[in-house]
Amino acid sequence: MKVIHLLISSAVVLFVGCIQQIAISTVASIVDDGFEGFTEEQDLDFAEKALPANLKLLEVMLKSDPENDRLLLLLSEGYNSYSLGFVEDRDLERARMFYVRARDYGLRILRQDDALAKAIDGSVDDLKVALSKLDEDEVPGVFWSAFGWISYINLTRTSPDALADLPRAEAMINFVIEKDSSFYFGSAHLILGALYGSRPRILGGDVDLSKQHFEKALRINQGKFLMTYVYYAQSYAVQTLNDSLFEELLAKVDEASLEILPSFRLANAIAKKKAKLLLERKPELF
Repeated sequence: MKVIHLLISSAVVLFVGCIQQIAISTVASIVDDGFEGFTEEQDLDFAEKALPANLKLLEVMLKSDPENDRLLLLLSEGYNSYSLGFVEDRDLERARMFYVRARDYGLRILRQDDALAKAIDGSVDDLKVALSKLDEDEVPGVFWSAFGWISYINLTRTSPDALADLPRAEAMINFVIEKDSSFYFGSAHLILGALYGSRPRILGGDVDLSKQHFEKALRINQGKFLMTYVYYAQSYAVQTLNDSLFEELLAKVDEASLEILPSFRLANAIAKKKAKLLLERKPELF
């Protein structure tokens, strides 16, 4: 009788576990599909209030399925977007925290590969070798991990430990360019353009390379992903003290309609907000 009870209990546990996994998978699919609807939002106030609750829901779901790639990717993209769009212009400390969270959720996807997990903690060369063995399917996880990592480093420039990690993050961005340079509107080129354009040459800056990457990003996204212009102005135009280009790039953002990219109105609305803030800072930048 005890054996029968044990078998029944085991069957119930397995059944409940299967139901739970199916439920999580179903909800994750709905959330994943619904995320596209969220990126179409153009009301920044509404989006800022709605996003944290949705991210928290994803974290609750992740507790029951810690290796769910779909949830991890949504969380990485979500926290990066939240920090970029609504936090970093007001509270650098909170922005750093959210970028680290975004980076770590992305890295949890990558660390499921034992060789890659070891390489992430190893040398830059080790990481480059491990990345070279990945295929295009890994681009989203690598990109959003690197985006959070680089964004955190950018806000923590006085920390030698943070700066020491930059070559790893750059290697990941270069992997994205190699495998799918068009991913997320050419944003890997945008990131490298900003990195090369915001640093003095002695620290690895190169304004010529910066311009090349920004122009490649604009060719890929046909000038519809407005954040490209914002970063172009903020890094290259400022570094070269080209105030006319600075104003020209930000004017493009201001004049563009959010309907040029309906599926990403939110990103472009954020770009418009950032362009306005950046223009207000012109006297201190030039």
